[in-house]
Amino acid sequence: MEQEHGMSDPDGNAWVLDVRVELVETDPLIWRRLELLGSLSLDRVHEALQTAFGWEDLHLHRFTDGHPFMPLRPVNGEYPDPPQWMPRHWCEEPTDLAEEGCTLQELFTSGSGTAFYEYDFGDSWLHRLDLVSRRPARGVTPPALLVDGARRGPLEDCGGFPGYEELLDALADPTHPQHTECVEWVADMTGTEEAFDAAFLDVAAVNCSLAAATLGLPSPTAPDGGAGASAPASSEGEKPGTRAQRHMSTPPPGCRKL
Repeated sequence: MEQEHGMSDPDGNAWVLDVRVELVETDPLIWRRLELLGSLSLDRVHEALQTAFGWEDLHLHRFTDGHPFMPLRPVNGEYPDPPQWMPRHWCEEPTDLAEEGCTLQELFTSGSGTAFYEYDFGDSWLHRLDLVSRRPARGVTPPALLVDGARRGPLEDCGGFPGYEELLDALADPTHPQHTECVEWVADMTGTEEAFDAAFLDVAAVNCSLAAATLGLPSPTAPDGGAGASAPASSEGEKPGTRAQRHMSTPPPGCRKL
């Protein structure tokens, strides 16, 4: 991400947005509290969310100003497709809008203070973004800062929350039929033999990675071996990406639900 200087209102004020982000339907809840400049374009918000939750940017994503899976209400007897913001080169439909041309503050204005970010259309990790408050930016303000949160983000390609829950059950129970296979798969995915701690969140390390991304530098922390090494890949039913796909190992049977 490039340095941003804040979004100015008609009075010339630049705003820092206090945003709570939670992974919908996770239990225990996985969430983050972020301070983000209102002027960040959504492609840079995408990068910040990837870093904050430990994702590896392996799949497609989109932003919406309302819940993307809620039933639509008819307008003049028709059901219009709601707008969605995504990378410009993925836009194909009239309601596909370039995320590079929309700021976070504009997205919140469109959605009355709530927005959604879906990552990986196969596993469908849905993040709810709530604007808690905003304040004028003072002095040198980082574009993105993690203030608080709970639990580490799920692993890529684990089958959404049902699969992630099943994976954690297998890891926690040495007598589980897939325990050994799941331990080996997690070690392959994370690049470490250390026990997987789903409750761990290193706020300081995440902020180091956010600062590095802001300056356009390689991440100094490289959590789980995934920092900066990947490109979006297509899941079944997704629009194809334009960059090469990274090979991903498949979870063993029983470690995810499809």
